[in-house]
Amino acid sequence: MFESISIDGYFVDAHGGMSWAHEVQDDPEFADWVNGNAGGDGELLFGRKTYEIMAAFWPTPMAAQQMPVVAKGMNARKKYVASRTIQPAWNNSCLLEGELTSSVRALKAGGGPGIAVLGSGSVAAQLGEAGLVDEYQFVIIPVALGGGRTVFSHKRSLRLLDQRAFRCGKVVVTYATA
Repeated sequence: MFESISIDGYFVDAHGGMSWAHEVQDDPEFADWVNGNAGGDGELLFGRKTYEIMAAFWPTPMAAQQMPVVAKGMNARKKYVASRTIQPAWNNSCLLEGELTSSVRALKAGGGPGIAVLGSGSVAAQLGEAGLVDEYQFVIIPVALGGGRTVFSHKRSLRLLDQRAFRCGKVVVTYATA
């Protein structure tokens, strides 16, 4: 599970917005990390809202110009969408059939590549509650929101796997579920 969060632990602000996550200017080192992180070969899982945001940006010429490495990876990877209201049209996308946790459990049992949930706080929360998240990777943005939504709905113990701070103030932390 990959999520950008505020320094006080929220993935969206009190109004459901995420514009705050782009207020801090990236530095070249962080941009290199993003490119490397996007270069994996796993599959992606999105909730409807996040899918619509991603599908509106990553296939565009602007995305290819601004972040060519990330755009290439996002467009090439297989993508699952957890939704009852849309039919995915972005290349290599398909609707996740059936109930979310059962479907993800079946995908994990299939022995395929790893699956990364990007954003999609509701999906991430449901999968976390069901014990289906192996790792949480957070990009902590140095902005305090004072309220919003968190990925966690109850106490969860995690084990630190990795941490990295960047000059721009962002910190990436990776935790394994305990």
